[in-house]
Amino acid sequence: QARLVESGGGLVQPGGSLRLSCAASGSTLDDYAIGWFRQAPGKGREGIACISPIDGSTYHVPSVKGRFTIARDNAKNTVYLEMNSLKPEDTAVYYCAATRNPLVIWGTGYEDRTKYEHWGQGTQVTVSS
Repeated sequence: QARLVESGGGLVQPGGSLRLSCAASGSTLDDYAIGWFRQAPGKGREGIACISPIDGSTYHVPSVKGRFTIARDNAKNTVYLEMNSLKPEDTAVYYCAATRNPLVIWGTGYEDRTKYEHWGQGTQVTVSS
């Protein structure tokens, strides 16, 4: 069973950058789709990006497209979320999650948290001056 641990969060000024990491243990991530989610105070958990294990296809929601990039390093069993041009509204706890759901693997419904089987504990990202 995959165990996921996020890291790399912190406090950053608007316009700054952070790179989040999602490291897996207990299982290889080679056959999992990995998604990144975020949850701002008082709001629901929002799916923002996903990477497929099939061909490395990536998916990003419009609110982060062009600013955030998801990538994976199978040799390190780790998935990353590179975040640039950060805005105060990006402030949230960020979670990674893993799934073998075939719909998500092929890019459908990756924003749906109910389709993911394994979750990390989250890492806080605060964007503030």
